[in-house]
Amino acid sequence: MEKIIEILKEDSRATPKDIAIMLGISEEEVKEKIKQLEKDNIILKYTTIINEEKWEDEKVQAFIEVKVSPEREMGFDAIAERIYKFPQVKSLFLMSGGFDFLIVIEGQSLKEVALFVSEKLSTLDYINSTATHFMLKKYKENDVVMEDKEKVDNRLAVMP
Repeated sequence: MEKIIEILKEDSRATPKDIAIMLGISEEEVKEKIKQLEKDNIILKYTTIINEEKWEDEKVQAFIEVKVSPEREMGFDAIAERIYKFPQVKSLFLMSGGFDFLIVIEGQSLKEVALFVSEKLSTLDYINSTATHFMLKKYKENDVVMEDKEKVDNRLAVMP
């Protein structure tokens, strides 16, 4: 199953037939293994990476560092559950270091992101502080380089 996962991580559009040929097993066996991976919540979603700079509906993406004070018997998991239920939250990570959570959110504008932080996130009882960082440009995401052209070698030719 590990090889099937690796293939799908590289190309989620790979068909069971393609995978079967690559691995030298039957297409039916691949279908069964993929079905089991989905049932076991190992494969959660098939997705597409969009180059937002070329897409007309650019959204504002922000990364928010959050420090919290977990209450007794509440812990980080319960706080995370409250936070990830907001539709603006695209990703949420428990971190080590100077802050507890890293939240990735999307909004239509800087103002929308600012309102989310000030009116929804910061008002939660256990939130101590936040630091918001806006993404300016994305160079690489999930192992995909966002530029569509090869880097041109601008070095001068050396003549003998």
